[in-house]
Amino acid sequence: MRTLLEFEKPIAELEAKLEDMKKLASENNVDVSSAVRNLTNSIEELRKETFTNLTRWQRVQLSRHPDRPYSLDYIQMMCEEFHEIHGDRNVGDDPAIVGGFGNIDGQTVMIIGQQKGRKTKERQYRNFGMPNPEGYRKALRLMHMAEKFDIPVVTLIDTPGAFPGLEAEERGQGEAIARNIKEMMTLKVPVICVVIGEGASGGALGIGIGDRVLMMENSWYSVISPENCSTILWRSWDFKEQAADALKLTAEDMKGFGLVDGIIPEPRGGAHLDFEKAGETLKKTILSEIKTLAKQKPSDRIDARIDKFCSMGVVVE
Repeated sequence: MRTLLEFEKPIAELEAKLEDMKKLASENNVDVSSAVRNLTNSIEELRKETFTNLTRWQRVQLSRHPDRPYSLDYIQMMCEEFHEIHGDRNVGDDPAIVGGFGNIDGQTVMIIGQQKGRKTKERQYRNFGMPNPEGYRKALRLMHMAEKFDIPVVTLIDTPGAFPGLEAEERGQGEAIARNIKEMMTLKVPVICVVIGEGASGGALGIGIGDRVLMMENSWYSVISPENCSTILWRSWDFKEQAADALKLTAEDMKGFGLVDGIIPEPRGGAHLDFEKAGETLKKTILSEIKTLAKQKPSDRIDARIDKFCSMGVVVE
């Protein structure tokens, strides 16, 4: 059964009426084609109006939609072959980060993504998409493997943040993320990072340094979630909508600030309504970016990557 967000319910009600109308017409052999056409147009107009004027908080809700494609969904849609690699060769394997060699239309890539779970047991197994230090170290191991074989790296970002537990801190959570940021700056192969859902804080940055940083249309990217920001500023989650507006965390905001390089459009209503179309759009974008980046010398790519991130937040008066 499809999960509905509050602002989707008026559209769903009209869709239900449309189905009832079609069913009634079929059972009674009545021609209602004109009414069906009018109602279909009304639904399309309402959908267009709703999703053209989404608030920042509504986009955050869409980014977390339980039916939205996760990293493994995109990997399955884009790759003819995918061979997952496990373990950081130090502590263990972190299921919150998946990665391995993939083949996209004949192009071999090292694809690494943060993976949430859909059902309760899978969410617990994936730690709700919150990686431990071994997850980031596994990701870095795979990036160095890709560099060794001259294979482009693609990362899919979708996390509410790195795991904040005591055991994660004891195993060096901050160091693992910092090392990834440093090492990704100088990878010799093309690196493409895509925020497909939530991009929160250092949890996202740990696999988020690349030649191209892109965002899906209904994703968000920020130093903190709206709820946590609201808790800090107002001592309550009740002001999360105001916090989302203040944070300016949508793809459009990030592109305007020059913090990301592009926005990948989604099917109207969100990627969860058409997995195939969303996956095809992402695949075409990744292949196009790889083709462009492959023409540059590794040293030029590295210099441009470092310059891009070092210029963020710099103000010239």
